Amino acid sequence: MNYRTGDSLHLSAPRHPVTLDDVRGAQKMLIGVSRVTAMEGSRHLTELVGSPVHLKCENLQRTGSFKLRGAYVRIAGLIAEERAAGVVAASAGNHAQGVALASSLLGVRSTVFMPQGAPLPKVAATREYGAEVRLHGQVVDETLAAAQDYARATGAVFIHPFDHADIIAGQGTLGLEILEQCPEVRTILLGVGGGGLAAGVAVAVKALRPDVRVIGVQAAGAAAYPPSLALGHPVALEHPATMADGIKVGRPGDVPFKIVGDLVDEVRTVSEDALSSAVLLCLERAKQVVEPAGAAPVAALLSTPEQFTGPVVAVLSGGNVDPLLLQRILRHGMAAAGRYLSLRLRLADRPGALASLLAALSVLDANVVDVSHVRTDPRLGLTEVEVELHLETKGPQHCAEVAASLREAGYTVIA
Repeated sequence: MNYRTGDSLHLSAPRHPVTLDDVRGAQKMLIGVSRVTAMEGSRHLTELVGSPVHLKCENLQRTGSFKLRGAYVRIAGLIAEERAAGVVAASAGNHAQGVALASSLLGVRSTVFMPQGAPLPKVAATREYGAEVRLHGQVVDETLAAAQDYARATGAVFIHPFDHADIIAGQGTLGLEILEQCPEVRTILLGVGGGGLAAGVAVAVKALRPDVRVIGVQAAGAAAYPPSLALGHPVALEHPATMADGIKVGRPGDVPFKIVGDLVDEVRTVSEDALSSAVLLCLERAKQVVEPAGAAPVAALLSTPEQFTGPVVAVLSGGNVDPLLLQRILRHGMAAAGRYLSLRLRLADRPGALASLLAALSVLDANVVDVSHVRTDPRLGLTEVEVELHLETKGPQHCAEVAASLREAGYTVIA
C-alpha cells in the first residue's frame, strides 16, 4: 500500500523551518563526529528490481543509527545556560544512544528515560555512552511523559527525537551524503516514524535534485502518516503495533509533517512478514545486521520491486537489535520465505516408526528443527501417535515436495 503526496505541492517552493543551508551547516558541525557511512551495492536486489540498488549503511554509524546526527546538532546549538541545565530525552533505544553520546562529546549532562521493558543491550549501551538512565513506564508514551515532567521540574532541555528543526537538519546530512556517494540516484527509500529523517533528507535532496523521488516506508501496523496526509494534519493512532520499534510512532511530528507532505513523494506501508524477510535478506545477502525499522526500505523493495526506478538507494537506518528479538525475527523471516515447514503426521505407535520417518526426511534433505509426540488426543486410535515436526527447508517448492513425498510414502499428513 502507498499514499502519494500531492504532486502540485512540488511546483512551488514553500517555506519550511529547515533549509538546505541549515543542512549544510549541520554537515560542517558533524565533521569528525558522525561517520560518512558506506554505500554498498546489492546484487540480489539489483536483479530483483532490474536496476542498480545501493544500501546506505547507517546501521554502521556511531551508536548504530542515524540518530547521532540530529542529536548532536540539537545539543550543540544550545546556549551556555541551557547546557549547564543538562538535557533529557525519552527513547526505547536509538535516540537514547544518540543523545547520550552527543552529550558526552559536548560535555553536557544527560538523563535518558527508557521503558521498563527496553532491551538490556540498549540500556547498557546508553549508560556506557555517559547518560543517566531512568526506567519508567511500559510504553514509550509513558516514558515520554516522564521525561517531559523531569524537564519541567529541573529545567533540563528536552531533546525531542524528531520534532525540532535542528534534529531535522542533522538527519538531512544523510541526504547530502547520498547525493555525493551516488550522484546518479533516482529513488531514495527510507523508514519513517515521526518523520525527522524523511523530512531532513527530502529538504537536502529536493533542493539539489528535485527529480529524485524520496519515498518513505512505514510498518502497516504503525502507519500514522497515510491517514494524516489524507486529512492534512497529524492524527494519532490508538494502538500502533509492529516489531519495528524504531518507527513505531503513533503520531507524526508537527515540524516534520508539513515538510514530508510537501517534499516526500510517497509514503508506503509494509507488512510484518516483509520486514522479517528483509532483516533476513540483509543478514544473509548483504552481511548487514539491521533492525526491522532499518530494513523497512528493503521490505518495500521485496514487496513491489517492479515499482521503483533505479538507481535506488535504500537507507539501512539502524542496526540496534536485541539478540533475542533478532532470533525470533529470523525465524519469522524464514517462515515467511517458506523455509520452515510445520507438519503433523499420524504414525503407528510401535518401536522404530519415528526412526523410519526421520530417515525418510533425511533422504528428502529436510532438516528437523523440533519434534514432539501426542498420544492422549481422543481423535487418535489406540495404536496411533501424532507427531508434530518443524522442518528447515530450501523454500516453498521444497516444502511442497516434502509434504507430497511423505504422503506418497504412506504417511497421514494432517497439516
